[in-house]
Amino acid sequence: MHNWTTRITFGFMALFLASRIATAALVDPRVERVDLNHVIISWNDAAPVGVYESDRPDARIAQSTLLSDNNRDGSYLATVATNKRHYFLLRDATGEIRRTAERLLPLERGSNFRDLGGYPAADGRHVRWGLIYRSAATPLLSDDDIAYIHALGLHSMTDLRSTEERKLAPTRLANQGIEYIAIDYPFSEVGDYESLLTVLAPQFRAIFRELLSDKGPISFNCTAGQDRTGIAAALILSALGVPRQAILTDYHLSTKFRQPQYEMPDVDPSKYPGNAAAALFAKARTMKPAPLYSEDGRPWLAPLFDQVDARWGSVDHYLQQVLGLGPADLAKLRSEYLE
Repeated sequence: MHNWTTRITFGFMALFLASRIATAALVDPRVERVDLNHVIISWNDAAPVGVYESDRPDARIAQSTLLSDNNRDGSYLATVATNKRHYFLLRDATGEIRRTAERLLPLERGSNFRDLGGYPAADGRHVRWGLIYRSAATPLLSDDDIAYIHALGLHSMTDLRSTEERKLAPTRLANQGIEYIAIDYPFSEVGDYESLLTVLAPQFRAIFRELLSDKGPISFNCTAGQDRTGIAAALILSALGVPRQAILTDYHLSTKFRQPQYEMPDVDPSKYPGNAAAALFAKARTMKPAPLYSEDGRPWLAPLFDQVDARWGSVDHYLQQVLGLGPADLAKLRSEYLE
């Protein structure tokens, strides 16, 4: 009788443990900078996890270096080089694999330059890391910053800034082997989200054209990397099937990641008569980034979706009617930029 009871008890225990492992899932993998030479990788998972590292965003387990095996701590402190980007693969006991990396690029004199990878997207997949970057302006990058960005393999960068802004703060990434795309428009046309959806349509078409060309990683920016860049990011992430809440979460990272002192040089407005952006630059350079919410606590980006839904019916309809992207284009985007 005792033997049967023991067998039954162990049987239930085995089933319980197997069930726990079977239902384990890698949740919220993330990488945060600790100091110049260290990052901490963290995650949530009921099962033990192996941690692997690579300098390639598409590397598989067999191409990666094992850093920690059978890790039950939910975190790992990794030593990293300062001159290249690092990607980490997490594999748990169920065989589930998730890729993660630093969201913000560790630049010396950059602002809000970050990767759009890792977000949940269509069909249970995630946005691929190392292919789509958003940023603030880049007029004051250090030489090391330029070398770091060049190592990303960027094919193109699309500048969403007005003619006046680009004159005041030309990017340091032009003539660096990266195709630089900029389309003139006056600073006076920088208005609300609905107007920008039409004013910046040529620039948004250029960004999606670059994405569909599949020639390599791309980036896009405005001055703060916040609102015009936020619209472009919202359109891209929506096209990839990322939930709106995740898009809004990404938008609000600008408050944390902006460095206004590196977004523009110190400008004397009197030296730029007729340049409507000069006075704003002089003031904004010393302003602390504020939370991006209206007085009633609603994200500033939320009206974008309201306006798109009201005027075009959905983001997909806007993409089709204004930017000329059909179902085949959206399918290709998801095939290329999701894993």
